Amino acid sequence: MDKAIVVRPTFEPGRRIIAVSDIHGNLPFFLALMEKIQLTPEDILVLVGDLLEKGRDSLPLLRHLMDLSQTHTVYPICGNCDGLVLRFFETDELDERFFRSYLPRHPESTLRQLARERGFDQTEDLPALRQNLRAAFPEEWAWLRRMPTIVETEHLVFVHGGIPSLEGMENLDRWKCMKNDDFLGQGRSFHKWVIVGHWPVTLYNPHIPSSAPIFSWDRKIISIDGACVLKVDGQLNALLLPTESSETFTWTAWDGLPTARALDPQAESADPVNIRWGRSALKLLEKGEERSFCRHLETGRELYILNDYLRQGPAGLWCEDSTDYHLPVAPGDLLTVVKKTKAGFLCKKSGVTGWYYGRLSDIMV
Repeated sequence: MDKAIVVRPTFEPGRRIIAVSDIHGNLPFFLALMEKIQLTPEDILVLVGDLLEKGRDSLPLLRHLMDLSQTHTVYPICGNCDGLVLRFFETDELDERFFRSYLPRHPESTLRQLARERGFDQTEDLPALRQNLRAAFPEEWAWLRRMPTIVETEHLVFVHGGIPSLEGMENLDRWKCMKNDDFLGQGRSFHKWVIVGHWPVTLYNPHIPSSAPIFSWDRKIISIDGACVLKVDGQLNALLLPTESSETFTWTAWDGLPTARALDPQAESADPVNIRWGRSALKLLEKGEERSFCRHLETGRELYILNDYLRQGPAGLWCEDSTDYHLPVAPGDLLTVVKKTKAGFLCKKSGVTGWYYGRLSDIMV
C-alpha cells in the first residue's frame, strides 16, 4: 500500500484561496475560469485533483500549470486520473493488462499525447513506451510526482476523493484518498472544512440535476466536482474564500455555453427525476424526431429523452444524464442554453439543469 502524502503549508492571512477540481484536460475552460475570477499572484490556487485525462488538452494543460506554478502559488493535488499517469511512469512492475486496455481506448490520454510529441505513439510495447517517456519528459514526470495526496491547513483540508478521518492521514491508503466514491453519502463529519472533488455533484440528487458545489454545513464538507468534460451540461467550478480562516464561501463556474434572457415566467415542476450515470437504463416507448418517450427502469418514470442522449449498450438502452425538471424562471433571468428543440430549451440556471418552455431573447454565444 502506498501511503498518502500530506503537506501542511501556512496560508498567509488576507490571501484569497481558490479551489478548483476535476479540470480533466480542459484547458479552455480553465483559462476562461481563471480570467473570470481574475487570478493574481497574490491568490492561493489549490487544484483538488484530476487535472488530467478525459479531455483533449491534458498535455497543454499540464504544461500551462507547470508554468503557472513558477509565477503563482499553486498546490496541485493528485487525483485518481493523475495517479494513473504517474503510475505508468513510476511503477517498475507495469500493470500491462490495464494499460493495454486503457491506452488504445483513450487516444487523448496524457501518455499518448506525450508519446506523439516524440513520435513513438504505440501501445504494443509498453515497457519501451514507458522507458521512452521517462527519458524524454523528466520535468513533467518530476512535477507529477511532487503532487501530494492531501493539503491540510489550520482550518481546511483538500483531498481529491475523501478521507475517513483527520487523524493519522499519513497512514491512509493513497489510492483510497484519490478514489473515494460517493464521499458525501458516507455520513462522515469533520471539525475542519474538507474540500473534495472526484464525484460529480449531480450524482447526489435523484430529483434535480445540479452542477453547483454542495455545502454540507453541519458536517463541514464541500464537494465541488461540476462534471467538466464528463457531461454536456457540466461546468468547471471555483470555490472562493477571502482568507484561510473565513467561512464566507462563494463560488463561480464556467460552462462555455451560450446565454439568453428569459422572456416568459415558468413555474418549477413538482417531483422531477434526475437520471444519473450508472442508474440510467431505459425502455423505449415511442421514438420521436428530437426526443423519444421512454420509461426509466429504476423509478418507473415516463419522460421524454433527447435522442442525442440515447445510447445502446450490451445490457440494453440507456441515456446520458437526463431530466424532466422544469426550471423556475422569471422574465429577465439569465439562462445558459444546453440544447434547443422544437418543444423547448434544455437550459441551466445557477448551475441547475432543466427544461424551459417559454421564449428566449437572442442567444448570445
